[in-house]
Amino acid sequence: MKRRDFLKSSGLAAAFLFSRGALAQGRKGPNLVIIHTDEHNFRTLGCYRAVMSKQQALMWGDAVVETPNIDWLAKNGALCTSFYATTPVCSPSRGAFVSGRYPQNTPVVTNNIPMDDSIITFAEILRRKGYATGYAGKWHLDGLGKPQWEPKRKFGFGDNRYMFNRGHWKQLEDTPAGPRVKARKGGNPNYSVAGADEKSFTTDFLADKTVDFINEHKTERFCYMVSFPDPHGPDTVRPPYDTMFNDQQYKNPRTFDVGTNRVPNWGKPSGGFNGMAKYYGMVKCIDDNVGKILGALRKNGLMKSTIVVFTADHGDLRGEHHRQNKGVPFEGSAKIPFVMYYPGKVKAGAVLDETLGCVDFLPTVLSLMDCETAGKEEGRDASELFAKGRAPAGWNDITFVRSTGRQSDGTIWLAAVTNRYKLVYSSVDDPWLFDLEKDPDELENFFTAPAYRERVRELSRELEDYGRKFKDPYVANQVVKAGLAWAIKGTGPFEPSFVKQSSESDSAGRKRKKRSQRK
Repeated sequence: MKRRDFLKSSGLAAAFLFSRGALAQGRKGPNLVIIHTDEHNFRTLGCYRAVMSKQQALMWGDAVVETPNIDWLAKNGALCTSFYATTPVCSPSRGAFVSGRYPQNTPVVTNNIPMDDSIITFAEILRRKGYATGYAGKWHLDGLGKPQWEPKRKFGFGDNRYMFNRGHWKQLEDTPAGPRVKARKGGNPNYSVAGADEKSFTTDFLADKTVDFINEHKTERFCYMVSFPDPHGPDTVRPPYDTMFNDQQYKNPRTFDVGTNRVPNWGKPSGGFNGMAKYYGMVKCIDDNVGKILGALRKNGLMKSTIVVFTADHGDLRGEHHRQNKGVPFEGSAKIPFVMYYPGKVKAGAVLDETLGCVDFLPTVLSLMDCETAGKEEGRDASELFAKGRAPAGWNDITFVRSTGRQSDGTIWLAAVTNRYKLVYSSVDDPWLFDLEKDPDELENFFTAPAYRERVRELSRELEDYGRKFKDPYVANQVVKAGLAWAIKGTGPFEPSFVKQSSESDSAGRKRKKRSQRK
């Protein structure tokens, strides 16, 4: 090529790149980056401990993990103290988050059910608006495939090469045939962490893919969601995080050995306590990689034009109520971290106590982006709450949380939750009303207390209206229906159905404990 031709072509290329960048800067609407974790207890984040009492913040003793990068997002954005998983289990929560619809209408009511083809996600809406979209990490909305890379149904996430359907894999790698699980035995992938490093460990690997996407699309409007499978079990992590917290002293949660008469039938002890050292290591690795992603946004000059959300699909009790993992309406299971950073639009340093759920994400974030929804969402637009740091006039402080499964499964629960109260109806227990202000450990049932009668009536009406509006079959369960009927219209004393079962269970537990002490 002649020099003048080279200069001509180079000039055209430079002009193209400049015009492309100028066009991107001229377009309306911010970028969106969502950092999503799995089975993440909110107390492990410094920004959450900072807004809690010492007793509640230090659930496992004075031992903590510091999370400066997530804390930075909270300090410069908004932190939600009462954000709940619509169902505190992976697939239903994820379906509600991406669609703004309740699980019974996605219809992902438990794990491994494929999301319906008709669902329109926030990514699909943004894709239609010209956004470059992508997803990396665990998806869990396409059935039983495991790991099942790059699901054919993209739901608006255009670049889903690094999306896998299921699994909590610890090591990933690129190959000529595409990404795969690096840890293998007999040709099959496994969860081994042996040999993992800062490139292959899954959290690092997925964060690197997020950075690559940001770099590739920095001159366009983009939306990218990265879903880390940690800190979900198995509780393993690569060096140096695997030993970083071994020397700390940990305590069992206060509720680890409470009497079963103070626990609902749906919340009886199940599993033990796996400790916190490795879990903290996973959280620290996540936070360091959040820093890596923020570094890429800063390097590309995108921090002022990008919404960054940090959240999770559900929590992990980590020994509270003598339980591990999730699936129940206790705070450690159902409440999740949610932090949103959007300079100039979201009030910096805001601490939002109003109650929100996964279904509220889609209408809220799209409203903040000045983008119309498809009109299919069932959640609420809380954009004014984030923009002004206070609830709009007429705001109803309530969200609804439901168990996994179908009506035919037999054991179900359904909850109406506010910033202070949590009313739980179940097919296996009498209703429980928790007062989170007086009883943050969730050990007392105020359902029949005279002072709470009108609160019970009000929340029960809300729950019945929710069931009718959003076609939740749980409100038709015989036990739930009877409890709602008394709560809303009953005048005499409530007639319990499960007190005998609870007291007998507690008595049996005390006898077992005495026998073990004699041995």
